[in-house]
Amino acid sequence: MNKQDFNEGLLGFLDASPTPFHATQNMAMMLENAGFVQLVEEEKWKLKKGNKYYLTRNDSSLIAFTYPKASNYMMVGCHTDSPNLKLKPNPVIKEHGVVKFAVQPYGGLLLNPWFDRDLSLAGKVSYLNAQNEIKETLIDVQKSIAIIPSLAIHLDKKANEDRTVNKQTDISPILSTNDDFEFDDFIRWQLEKNEIKDVKELYASELSLYTTQKASYVGLRDDFIASARLDNLLSCYVGLLSLCAVDAVDADVPMLLIASDHEEVGSRSSSGAGGSFLENTLTRMYPDYEAYMHMIRTSMMISADNAHALHPNYADKHDKNHSPHINKGTVIKVNANQKYASNTTSISKFMYAANKAGEPYQQFVTRSDMGCGSTIGPITATRLGIETLDIGLPTYAMHSIRELAGSDDAYSLYKILLGWRD
Repeated sequence: MNKQDFNEGLLGFLDASPTPFHATQNMAMMLENAGFVQLVEEEKWKLKKGNKYYLTRNDSSLIAFTYPKASNYMMVGCHTDSPNLKLKPNPVIKEHGVVKFAVQPYGGLLLNPWFDRDLSLAGKVSYLNAQNEIKETLIDVQKSIAIIPSLAIHLDKKANEDRTVNKQTDISPILSTNDDFEFDDFIRWQLEKNEIKDVKELYASELSLYTTQKASYVGLRDDFIASARLDNLLSCYVGLLSLCAVDAVDADVPMLLIASDHEEVGSRSSSGAGGSFLENTLTRMYPDYEAYMHMIRTSMMISADNAHALHPNYADKHDKNHSPHINKGTVIKVNANQKYASNTTSISKFMYAANKAGEPYQQFVTRSDMGCGSTIGPITATRLGIETLDIGLPTYAMHSIRELAGSDDAYSLYKILLGWRD
């Protein structure tokens, strides 16, 4: 696969994955096309060596793996969720001549870029069908149905100096001037569009707003890829394509991908990296404890999450000796206080693989006088005791409604992972 085909597929994946549910569904379909067999956690497994498998939890987290003749797994960990605005359970507000949605921020999102954007709605809905069965399905409105208008500068003279955003009062998207809007009727209409017509009662839903602006190239020479949810669907896509390229029979290094939900809010859930999903799966793959521990101690987890590229307008926010540049390669993340799980052993293995593939890499350390975010890396390393490396692809505007990454870097990491398993 060449870089252009890789990036075109990436753009399509980003546009088709407005929520973790849709991202997981799309990854599952791609895995099935690559010959992976679905497993169900509630059922008994009969794994066969040489086969490839995948499973999901909560429809928002996914694990896929080759079932090996060896146990020295190369694992890639990423996350399916991104900061966004989620609807509250009773989402409709009718006041001041408009209909609005009541929303709550999910994760540490930049709020200002959400103003004046064309927004749509997607997520998961549960309902009672005609047979009195509780069912769940995904919806994606796709059409631009809402917007959060900015307050005109005439009404806030200091808007460009010190405007702040109140999460309760300032970010309610407006969607109509007709107060006959009924939320349940709107959801039923979306279900009917999906050929679901036997709805007796609507139950819970988990719905998120997203920008309808498509992922695209930006730059004189298509230097950049601009999109929502680059953090962290960028890593999901790289890991997925790397895994789909593995021959389960002939690969010297077996591979596993875990894409977890809820990383942006701490990973503390049954489908997050702090939950039992990966550990449960690995112990079923290796029911013998000695074999399990041998696999853990001979394997390596690559925690792939986005990294802060040196912002050319805010260079003083970076340590000048550890300032990654876009399109200059994958970033190795290091933190003395274990916010990242990288250590000498795991870093050296990645450097060797990158050099073997002829691909560049960079190193990142946050300024010592600034806080440092974390990833699923330390969580997984702590829970499993597996050797772990934290890496990322350099990005501008992380946690904005539209982020920016390089058009070279994801493909470069893909080639490193391909070479790793040989």
